[in-house]
Amino acid sequence: MKKRKLGIIGGSGLYKMEGFEKSKWKKINTPWGKPSDEILIAKFSKEEICFIPRHSRGHKINPSNINFRANIDAMKQLGVTDIISVSAVGSLKENLEPGKFVIVDQFIDRTFSRVKTFFDQEIVAHVSMAKPTSSGLSKCCETALKKLKISHQVGGTYLVMEGPQFSTLAESNLYRLWNADVIGMTNMPEAKLAREAEIRYCTVAMVTDYDCWHKDHDEVDVNMVIQTLMKNATNAQNMIKEIIKTFKDFSIEKDPANDCLDVALITDHKLRTKKTIKKLKNIAGRVLNKK
Repeated sequence: MKKRKLGIIGGSGLYKMEGFEKSKWKKINTPWGKPSDEILIAKFSKEEICFIPRHSRGHKINPSNINFRANIDAMKQLGVTDIISVSAVGSLKENLEPGKFVIVDQFIDRTFSRVKTFFDQEIVAHVSMAKPTSSGLSKCCETALKKLKISHQVGGTYLVMEGPQFSTLAESNLYRLWNADVIGMTNMPEAKLAREAEIRYCTVAMVTDYDCWHKDHDEVDVNMVIQTLMKNATNAQNMIKEIIKTFKDFSIEKDPANDCLDVALITDHKLRTKKTIKKLKNIAGRVLNKK
């Protein structure tokens, strides 16, 4: 198995990482356009990591306008094999109070205006999303949160809505009927694209509010979210540092992202044009270059 390298995708409140060595921002070009920002390459505990602020530094990119394909391609170019996604979310459960972290293991994708695959022209691939997150990375996150004594839940369903508006009360109540745990705007198609790129992926969701369903809490607004985000940011950065130290200690031998393209491509290799193969070289070169 190739050398493992960790990538961090930080959402709201995580636009920069503190306490890292030899930090430099690097511009990466991709066949899919520009990533959200330059990629921060830095060292911590002798490990080189890559970090990208999902909304760009300063939070300039609307969730629906994030270039998810470019972000994942850039990570792949830099040799990233494992991604920890840190995201701000609303709670759909009474016991998931603001400030609590959730290690997500399932998604419901309700987005509708985003390109969700690298394989949208000429070459078709169908990857399995039955188990969308990495159990090895999830166990690593759980261990880090336990060590830091950060309140958390292991396992949970993240409903991804389109945004940028928050939910209506009817929508919020519907998602609660579906037994979703948290709601946010960013992890789809990010998780799907990471799978297509054969990158192991894990989401740690940081609860900032109760969406709008809770009768004892005010309707969600940006000020409420930001206040909790600032409190969560320190915990999130400490968690990430613990993960960097230990992520290689957790087995990923049977991870569903490993070599998943071996059984995903369906287009006859004779019909795959050089132009499309070149465009997909970072994502799927391992399988497309096989004879």
